[in-house]
Amino acid sequence: MVASGSKTAPGIALPWIVRLRYAIAAGQMLTAILVDRFLGIDLPLGWMAVPPVLVALSNLWLAKRSTVLDRPDRLAESTLIGCVFGFDMLCLTAVLMLGGGPYNPFTLLYLVHITLAAAILTRRQTWGLGLLACLCFAVLFWTYRPIPQLEMHYHGEGANLHLIGMWVGFAIASLLVALFAGKIAELLREREESLLRMQEELAKKDRLAALVTLAAGAAHELSTPLGTIAVIAKELEHYATRTVPDNAIAEDSRLVRSEVERCREILTRMSTAGAEPAGETFDEVPIPTLVKAIRDSASILGELRFHVADEAGTLSLKLPKHAVEQALIALVKNAFEASHASQPVELIVRRVADTVRFDVHDHGCGMTADDLRHVGEPFFTTKEPGKGMGLGLFLVRTLADRLGGRLTIESTARTGTSASLELPVLESPERVEKLRTP
Repeated sequence: MVASGSKTAPGIALPWIVRLRYAIAAGQMLTAILVDRFLGIDLPLGWMAVPPVLVALSNLWLAKRSTVLDRPDRLAESTLIGCVFGFDMLCLTAVLMLGGGPYNPFTLLYLVHITLAAAILTRRQTWGLGLLACLCFAVLFWTYRPIPQLEMHYHGEGANLHLIGMWVGFAIASLLVALFAGKIAELLREREESLLRMQEELAKKDRLAALVTLAAGAAHELSTPLGTIAVIAKELEHYATRTVPDNAIAEDSRLVRSEVERCREILTRMSTAGAEPAGETFDEVPIPTLVKAIRDSASILGELRFHVADEAGTLSLKLPKHAVEQALIALVKNAFEASHASQPVELIVRRVADTVRFDVHDHGCGMTADDLRHVGEPFFTTKEPGKGMGLGLFLVRTLADRLGGRLTIESTARTGTSASLELPVLESPERVEKLRTP
């Protein structure tokens, strides 16, 4: 099946054209019957029923055709619709020939097809259909079954049926054009909006890919200086423990070596998993385990007050454990950096419908409305120069979108900021497989 985002304008309009043709065929039949029965005009109903029946039968094939767009022998949608409109004009001409010819006020229905063609077909096809309509109308002047009541020189009793019919035909043509052309235009606008959203998503993925490439390159380049620092720290520790004993220097040397090893682990993780989105390995993680990992990591930052609601304390999430931990730690770290040293940060975990919501509250100065509009964009930060790259919230939001959740930021000036990360409670095997597929 062809994706909806790749459909052409005729392909989008095709289902509505099927409905339009059914409406026109039924309207022709009903109008002929009403005129014959209630206005006393003798019409050859049997012959006049043939063109609408042909339209309805062809529409059955067209309706099936509109749902099977991946057939290898399919015509282009615009060519198909152009042929359908041409066939409808010929059928309409046959009906008009049997119902008064050029004096039939429903000749205005030619304009419906031309208007729709101008909206969805190419210029050449529209001009071709316009020429066909003119030729069909011209044929009516030479070959038709006259109906005296419709001719302008008829002076029978009552109102002029020709003028009344012209008004009815104009109203019907206007209604069809406004209804179906307006609906097609609305579908095209929705398609354009969908394409814009897809472009935004692609741009976001491109930025993320650039960041991943940058991180992998940095991991490769930093491995050499970190190795040099580790060697020097080891020699310094050996010097402080054996050559000139100094416990303070030895302890500092061991601390440097441990921090270098930590950096190496981070860089190794970046270089080996950097080519794939974080979160490809889904594990079942209990909520208390996740909260404990966040609390342990945040212990060096300040006082973290946390509360896990009863309905969330017994739940487990199917998610990439390390990636989600890093995302929540990033939110907590931002909250500590926005708060004063004496103010705690609050972490509240609760269940909301089919999601688990992690609310991180700080009591800082908050953000302005303009900052809120840009928060989450790559390289946008409200921190002082040198204290942040503006990537934390962008990566958290990208991860949330990847997992089917969402990140929302709320802030009030001089009161504080709240960051809420919502993640799905349960992940079926089908959903996990879908998330793993790029």
